[in-house]
Amino acid sequence: MRILALDTATENCSAALLVEGHLTVREQLAERGHAASILAMIDEVLAEAGMTLGGMDAIAFGRGPGSFTGVRLAASVTQGLAYGAGLAVVPVSDLRAVACRALAAQAGAQRVLVCNDARMREVYWACFRRFADDPAAPVGSERVSDPGQVALPAGWEGDAQLLGAGTGFAAHPPLTDLLPGGAAAIEVLYPRAAEIALLAVHEVAAGRVLDPEMALPVYLRDSVVQAPAAGH
Repeated sequence: MRILALDTATENCSAALLVEGHLTVREQLAERGHAASILAMIDEVLAEAGMTLGGMDAIAFGRGPGSFTGVRLAASVTQGLAYGAGLAVVPVSDLRAVACRALAAQAGAQRVLVCNDARMREVYWACFRRFADDPAAPVGSERVSDPGQVALPAGWEGDAQLLGAGTGFAAHPPLTDLLPGGAAAIEVLYPRAAEIALLAVHEVAAGRVLDPEMALPVYLRDSVVQAPAAGH
């Protein structure tokens, strides 16, 4: 399988090419400048692998949640490339990408709480669990909330195999109280295109791909920004 993946939802801008199990990656940690970097990264991974965009099976992208500008950038670049090459697209959660990265790094861990800093004194968060056929399956929905509203699923409290991952723990240290290992159980990780590509493999194999116009961002904060007026 051949999948091009990209992510610009956070400070970590990255592109990855997965060809028959082999990954070629580029990434750069920067506060800004993703728009100028991502297309060059894509060109580089394709050139290094000796591939063309038209030879891909699909384009996967980090659909959010994350920076409004960054998530929109990933979606628009994916749409443009997919339209031009006649490819399908696969949106992948950036929180799930962090979960996949954290669980891969800790072979003994089975569960992970991902909290990414959402600014405005809030965090994007969700819980994930490792299964034999899924490296990071979601448990419950993804949310944006005050850090004090972050909660573990029933039965997860005190689980010695529970990890915490993401930038939200550093931004809001009291979140570490949710983990049996405290700060020692935290992996301060960013989402990467490499994990997005790996997670997209199962979606492509199962035929769960979308047309380019469906490469849409997921902000989570939409319901807050566009909340209806009182009484409606």
